[in-house]
Amino acid sequence: MDLLETYRRSLAEFVDRVEQVTPGQWSDPTPCADWDVHTLVNHVVTEDRWTVPLLAGRTIEEIGDRFDGDQLGDDPIGTARQVASQAEVAASHPGALDATVHLSAGETPAGEYLHQLVAEHLVHGWDLAVAIGADPRLDADAVAACARWFAGRAADYRSGELVRPGVDVPADADAQDRLIAVFGRDPDWTPPA
Repeated sequence: MDLLETYRRSLAEFVDRVEQVTPGQWSDPTPCADWDVHTLVNHVVTEDRWTVPLLAGRTIEEIGDRFDGDQLGDDPIGTARQVASQAEVAASHPGALDATVHLSAGETPAGEYLHQLVAEHLVHGWDLAVAIGADPRLDADAVAACARWFAGRAADYRSGELVRPGVDVPADADAQDRLIAVFGRDPDWTPPA
């Protein structure tokens, strides 16, 4: 599966989970300490909002603070759908993946940036699923692609405190549990009683 298809699948799965959030679940806890469901979804939607101008060649300085604060408004589900659609169009634009993206970490190939977004959608999609009691199974091909990409970057991400320390899992853990664990989540996490 190519990178763009992996990205599309991860994006679609995340939006599918957002669509399952019921009105009473927006303040529920998630595996991300100090983040409730609303904060988690807002985080990912904000990342997706950044995708469009960044893939168009804009710098962080040019974008400014327009994506600060609540990005979900009165219709979180509709907003997540709309923003995901815009991000997918931007990533699918001819030549988009051949560009350079101006990130806070410096000039980054657009393909590398898309890998980062795949990880965001998969890991936070799992966070959201277990928080709201939805099916937490992720697209197996997208999980495998993300794991291959992250294997060479885990140490850098940890040293930069971009991810939590990994969690130990049994030797026979499946690929999804290993991916979730390497991103610092306990695959057996459940909401507090």
